[in-house]
Amino acid sequence: MLTAGGLFAVLCFGIVVPGQALEEKNAEEAPVSGDSSQCLACHEALHPGIVEGWRKSRHARRTPAQALEESELARRISSEDIPEELMNNAVGCAECHTMRPEAHADTFEHAGFDVHIVVSPDDCETCHRTERQQYSENLMAHAYGNLENNPLYQQLVISVNGIPERKEDGRVEFSGNDPQTYAESCLYCHGTKLSVSGTKARETDYGTFDVPVIDGWPNQGSGRVNLDGSLGSCTACHTRHKFSIEEARSPSTCRECHEGPDVPAYKIYMNSKHGGIYSSGHKDWDFSAVPWTVGEDFRSPTCATCHASLLTTPDGTVVAERTHAMKERLPWRIFGLIYAHPQPVNPDTSIIVNEQGIHLPTTLDGDFAMEYLIDEKEQAARTETMQSVCRSCHGDNWVDGHWARFENTIRQTNAQTLAATRLISEAWKEGYNRGPEQGESPFDEHGERIWSGLWLFSANHVRFASAMAGGGDYGVFADGRYHMTDRYLELHDWLETQRKLSETAEAK
Repeated sequence: MLTAGGLFAVLCFGIVVPGQALEEKNAEEAPVSGDSSQCLACHEALHPGIVEGWRKSRHARRTPAQALEESELARRISSEDIPEELMNNAVGCAECHTMRPEAHADTFEHAGFDVHIVVSPDDCETCHRTERQQYSENLMAHAYGNLENNPLYQQLVISVNGIPERKEDGRVEFSGNDPQTYAESCLYCHGTKLSVSGTKARETDYGTFDVPVIDGWPNQGSGRVNLDGSLGSCTACHTRHKFSIEEARSPSTCRECHEGPDVPAYKIYMNSKHGGIYSSGHKDWDFSAVPWTVGEDFRSPTCATCHASLLTTPDGTVVAERTHAMKERLPWRIFGLIYAHPQPVNPDTSIIVNEQGIHLPTTLDGDFAMEYLIDEKEQAARTETMQSVCRSCHGDNWVDGHWARFENTIRQTNAQTLAATRLISEAWKEGYNRGPEQGESPFDEHGERIWSGLWLFSANHVRFASAMAGGGDYGVFADGRYHMTDRYLELHDWLETQRKLSETAEAK
């Protein structure tokens, strides 16, 4: 039997979706503070998209005091010492944008308030302390520094973003890394480093306001360096101004930075058995439930299921604890670098220097720099945590067989990468390309592009297809194993051609 609210939903929208009962229950907005009411008085007209998004959020419908009344498993906030003045109002404009004004370099006087534009994880920590602390231990939170502070990665960046120039000796040299290009390429996902460079007078219908000019803005990258010194952006996954858990649980949210070809997770997931089930049935799932009950709220995993969400069985038994430190279920690091390897101990990977003096977690020969990486005991613990998620839908034989195949794929792709690395190393030694041994970039010449494409694109496709139990043809012909061997042959033939050309030149 439909409730009045349910009937209203049917009349307005045509359907009742899972989780809607909860939304109806909290449809009335929570009390709005006087400060936030002043913000809304102007910004409802100026920025209706922002305000209406916020009105549909849980921030607008629940006070922190109400949120703390939930059972521990159902609770969506983790801080228990929230300031009293915040407890009984909605989490509105002023509650976030006037939080800790002295800590933010972009704080400016606005309509009688000290307002800052960029809300940071340290602001969100007021209500979400555990999540904030976990995220700080995440590779994603350090994504800017891990890229910017690694000289080898910077050579890759320049070879992608730099302006090519043909030199007199026939070599091509890439130079420069334009800040705006950098911000909308690599740093779009890694995050920019924000800084205030001055102020600007802005004319509005409500008068003229001096507002800060923020270099590196806009940006929602996962490792953004904020104006209070904190790292990360909660809006990378929980976008403004709805900040919904439903959105963060959707594969489409992860797709923004994890589609490929260097990080082909989304497209492989969507072509896997899990992705097929998701595509055919997710409209009937409940993406708002906390905890997320396996089998009842969803039928197959999304990215968040395996990597982040609090999962329970229908009887309330916890399958996996919620985490915003994505590493806790990951024993292997399978993308972005030359060889797959154990996860790093420290999320700041710029500190890693292998025995060859290169800022990589493996040598060019594939040996692990184990002093920087988790040991076998920690790998086993993380494997068990991930497999507990798998076993909520699969039997032990299935899970064990899948994992054995996945770790075999790691060994095989590393071996194929090593074979190609030996070829490019010969090219460096013989002078056909110039690499690390000559103090040069290993990414900016033709042979090096073939070599890096093998592991940066093709090996990643193979490993992701294996990790996610399928992915259609991405493990074979869709930039998978076929392309690994194809790139090896191309590199081999290029090297042999260089040798023959050199022999011909010497003979003359």
